[in-house]
Amino acid sequence: MWRVVAVLMMISGGAVAQERRPSHCIAIADAAPGIEYLHKAAWQDPVPEFSVRISYVAHASFLIQTQGGLNAVTDFTGFIGGAALIPDVVTMNHAHSTHWTAHPDPAIPYVLPGWGEFGQGIEHHLDLGELLVRNVSTDIRSAYGGVEERGNSIFVFELEGLCIGHLGHLHHIPSDKQFAALGRLDVVMAAVDGGTTMPLPEMIQVLKRLKSSIIIPMHWFSDFSLERFLVDIREDFPVERDGVSELIVSLRTLPDRPTVVVLEPQYLIEQE
Repeated sequence: MWRVVAVLMMISGGAVAQERRPSHCIAIADAAPGIEYLHKAAWQDPVPEFSVRISYVAHASFLIQTQGGLNAVTDFTGFIGGAALIPDVVTMNHAHSTHWTAHPDPAIPYVLPGWGEFGQGIEHHLDLGELLVRNVSTDIRSAYGGVEERGNSIFVFELEGLCIGHLGHLHHIPSDKQFAALGRLDVVMAAVDGGTTMPLPEMIQVLKRLKSSIIIPMHWFSDFSLERFLVDIREDFPVERDGVSELIVSLRTLPDRPTVVVLEPQYLIEQE
């Protein structure tokens, strides 16, 4: 059964507000300074203390791992590779079938769709202690040429003092209210196809406003489409491409200026 964490819980005859852990991403406005961050890692290795591992799986799917062993997968399609991994949390968006599945494994404890009834959106605030997952709704183009209000979710993962944002299938520049709801994003995954989501100049405008310490391109369909983005973004931010699919990052080891870190997609397989 899908378990969606809502704002209110019904408790024995009355609606009582669920106690929430405050979002440190909204409360703290500026990112902590750092020196360097680590790249080389294997998704099955232990996550170092005070750190987070991010692995690029495919298209818009990333595996986010905590030191305590929690696993979250973004834009989950039902397939992450041959590894026998059951994530603790999966998030999904429904702009296209490459961002969600109608049949998630029932063994997954928390399945968080990024949409609700048409135009109504949805709200998540899932607190697992070591990991807090919340969302900010944005609009998307509907299949019939119109607009589905609140049909996409930007998911924010808060852990180890870090704020990690996944922009989903973003179709427009967020409003000031939406930017405020996001708060600080130390790491952001951004779609850079330049067509099915947003034109590149608009996406770069979003990234320049966010000023995330690490920008991870996603949703690119070829090296050509990725390179178009890299050529344009180099005017504002340095680019690193080391040919790896994973990185380990901590609050204390963020780069001291916004940096584009290109990860190569790789499905998860068991390593002996």
